[in-house]
Amino acid sequence: MGLLARIRKEWFIIGIVLVILSAKLQPSIGVKGGPLKPEVTIAYIAVSLIFFNSGLSLKTEELTSALLHVRLHLFVQCFTLIFFPLAIWLLLKVLALTAIDQWLLRGLQTVSCMPPPVSSAVILTKAVGGNEAAAIFNSAFGSFLGIVVTPLLLLLFLGSSSSVPFSSIFSQLFMTVVVPLILGQVCRRFLREFLERQKPPFGAISSAVLLMIIYTTFCETFSNPSIELDPTSLLLVGLIIFSIQISFMLLTFAFSTRPGSRFSPADTVAIMFCSTHKSLTLGIPMLKIVFEGYEQLSLISVPLLIYHPAQILLGSVLVPTIRSWMTSRQKAVKLSALQPI
Repeated sequence: MGLLARIRKEWFIIGIVLVILSAKLQPSIGVKGGPLKPEVTIAYIAVSLIFFNSGLSLKTEELTSALLHVRLHLFVQCFTLIFFPLAIWLLLKVLALTAIDQWLLRGLQTVSCMPPPVSSAVILTKAVGGNEAAAIFNSAFGSFLGIVVTPLLLLLFLGSSSSVPFSSIFSQLFMTVVVPLILGQVCRRFLREFLERQKPPFGAISSAVLLMIIYTTFCETFSNPSIELDPTSLLLVGLIIFSIQISFMLLTFAFSTRPGSRFSPADTVAIMFCSTHKSLTLGIPMLKIVFEGYEQLSLISVPLLIYHPAQILLGSVLVPTIRSWMTSRQKAVKLSALQPI
């Protein structure tokens, strides 16, 4: 793969690095009251645009095809929104005794509260040849569920800013998340044929807006001299994130392949990716709303910024191995079905 092709493929990851460097060089542009006016352009316009875009792109008609696989959906949603946060909460009780920056550890807890992403789990499930319909359903349903459940989990495990009351958080969430999402779905009903014919770059639009949010978040950090990012803590958090992803993928694999689980090999693939992947697109705007007023918001955001590329990188590396396992298991199931009783 040539350099330009690689840049086009990984432009979002490169973009994250560039916007953080830009924020470091000139933080005054993206701070509150600065030229970009993030208290309006980001807090309301950019966040609303991301969720309107999500509503416009979500193919709700595709969800009905996977609706009846209740056991699989229950497993994925319970794992990602109940077991995951509780397991990380227990892990952080131990990690709190170490020298790792406490705000980065809080960021790990926020990662655990996030719903599954709309795209990456589906893309990797499709690349392996797994149950794509189930991955689409759980990603989309998890996104809708996350609008209500994720803020509640964040408030439960971490609390919110004392300057922003509970009712204010949910009214802002409703206006900038729920309303644009519903409007997007309504518009999709009237524009379905046009959207399917033109295939607008929904993912690229959301990613570009997301880079703006990341930029202004880090402008606030770098403009505050009292906040420092400890490189050792950052490295340790990165290693912990990779360990969590590998451990949870193995755990979901073990549960979904145990005798009596009644999940097919294709189901297992969807379960592994949907249960362990977390949404950056939904996560960063929600953190911006729920933790408004926190000086350390960018430190809380760092683990999620690491988790997103890490889950794509790890998933991409494992695709050939998982595909090979799934193919061999499917062949074994077919052979056993052909065996005379």
